[in-house]
Amino acid sequence: QVQLVESGGGLVQAGGSLRLSCAASGIIFSMNTMYWYRQAPGKQRELVATITSIRTTNYADSVKGRFTISRDNAKNTVYLQMNSLKPEDTAVYYCRAYRSGRNDYWGQGTQVTVSS
Repeated sequence: QVQLVESGGGLVQAGGSLRLSCAASGIIFSMNTMYWYRQAPGKQRELVATITSIRTTNYADSVKGRFTISRDNAKNTVYLQMNSLKPEDTAVYYCRAYRSGRNDYWGQGTQVTVSS
C-alpha cells in the first residue's frame, strides 16, 4: 500500500520558517521525482518545488531564494524548508511522487497559514 504522509504545517507569523516533511512508503522512493505543490483557497494548485532522483532541483519564481527542497533516500522522505514566509504562502501543501510509467501518487496535504 502506497502512502505519502505530509507533516510540519501550522500557523506562523510572516518572516518565520517552517519545514514540511513527506514520508513515503510502498514505492521505490529513490527512483521517484518528488514534488511539492500548494493550493490556496479559490486558486488552482501550483507547483512549488521539484527534486529529481539525481537531486536536480527547480523552484517556482515566487519561492526562489526562500524555499529549499531536499530528500533523504535512506528515510524515504522529502522536505521543504520554507523561510521568510509571507501571507501569500498560505495554502495547503501537497507532496507528489512520480516515476514515469510506474506511479504518480499524492499525499493528503498539510495546511500552512502565515499571519501578517
